[in-house]
Amino acid sequence: MRTASQGGTGRAVVARCGLAARGVLYVLVGVLALRVAFGESGPEADRTGALQELTRQPLGGFLVWAVGIGLVCMMLWRLSEVVFGAGGPDGGKVGRRLASAARTVFYAVAAFSVLSFAAGTGGQGSSDEQSRDVTAKVMELPGGPWWVGLAGAAIAVGGVVIAVRAALRKFRKHLKTEQMSEGVRKAVEFLGVTGGVARGAVFAAAGGFVVYAAARFDPAEAKGVDDTLRAFAQTPAGPWLLVLVAAGLMLFGLFSWAMAVWRRV
Repeated sequence: MRTASQGGTGRAVVARCGLAARGVLYVLVGVLALRVAFGESGPEADRTGALQELTRQPLGGFLVWAVGIGLVCMMLWRLSEVVFGAGGPDGGKVGRRLASAARTVFYAVAAFSVLSFAAGTGGQGSSDEQSRDVTAKVMELPGGPWWVGLAGAAIAVGGVVIAVRAALRKFRKHLKTEQMSEGVRKAVEFLGVTGGVARGAVFAAAGGFVVYAAARFDPAEAKGVDDTLRAFAQTPAGPWLLVLVAAGLMLFGLFSWAMAVWRRV
């Protein structure tokens, strides 16, 4: 018979593999966005571009499969939180379970995309193309623009929440800070704040573009990760704002690796 301890250990392994895979993608997207900021050509700064970059590395095909399997682990971890509750005293509350359910869907889609790319059966399109295609299909439904607008608003609000929670260091309760030295703890907190704010900014901006597409009844106005990142370079701050966001995404990738080591599961 499987013991509770074994179940907890299994969930911890799955969670840590998932966090490590997430970190790989964010570091690569950040690097690609940095190249865009400095005018270099190359893969688009999104998940597909990151996977294309991985395939150019030694054992690239193996690495892509590893990332895909890691995202499956991420999905399974979040699904376990829906079924059994997350860690902590409030882990079984309805709100936490619903949040975990949303994350489960998100990582299921991401894992399917990466594994399809690895198998060569799909997942080759950029995030910009996928965003426009999905927006166009939803807009064709009854009340489509309203659904698109609500989805965009939800993404934008989610991005703001991510950024605010990162700025308030809400992630600290999930960390085994007692196992860290003072210097390591401060470094991890720096990664969590800067990386989380940058990640939240990207989500908020992407959601804003979806809302704008709904208001204009024009799916072409919806932007994926690559176009959203490029939009930062078109602000009055110019490419330097994109440099900051790109660096922040790379730092969030490092933070994900730190979470893979020290997160309470």
